[in-house]
Amino acid sequence: MKKLSLLAFLGLSFLAFSQELKDKPEAKDTDKALLVKADHAELDAKKKSAEEKAKFPKPYDPKADAEKDIQNLIAKAKKEKKNIMIQAGGNWCIWCLRFNQYVQTTPELKSIVDKNYEYYHLNFSPENENKEVFAKYGDPGKKFGYPVFIVLDKNGKMIHVQNSEVLEEGKGYSLEKVKEFFKQWAPKS
Repeated sequence: MKKLSLLAFLGLSFLAFSQELKDKPEAKDTDKALLVKADHAELDAKKKSAEEKAKFPKPYDPKADAEKDIQNLIAKAKKEKKNIMIQAGGNWCIWCLRFNQYVQTTPELKSIVDKNYEYYHLNFSPENENKEVFAKYGDPGKKFGYPVFIVLDKNGKMIHVQNSEVLEEGKGYSLEKVKEFFKQWAPKS
């Protein structure tokens, strides 16, 4: 009789437990729904980023001879008494393209840049990583990511490396922070 009672108890317990599981949504289904939602959000973000990238000019040239280009800018900077602003990144980098677009379309910033700098877009991409040029400046992209700014004086001496993250504001850049950055590293008369 004890065995029968024990079996009946176990059977009823099993039925009650299985009913309880039916009443609750399965954790696996909830996890799947969250993953699908996250995947859609990620895909939407990638799509928006690609659409935004398509609208911007592509200033980085993977085929450029960066070492030669920078040497030419140094010669020009000496004559014009300007510093050299190297914006390192690539056409794959939405923040690089946003910064370029922001500077080019903000008259106040463009004026500061044109007056004080020879500007160069140093490419970093699978097609051309410009390893030797980056090594010359301490590989700042490895430390900060992209874009990263390398400021040279008119003689080509590196005087500053700037992480772009401190210039950001929301999904773009802060006018005051960027303006201050450009003014701070302009040549001293």
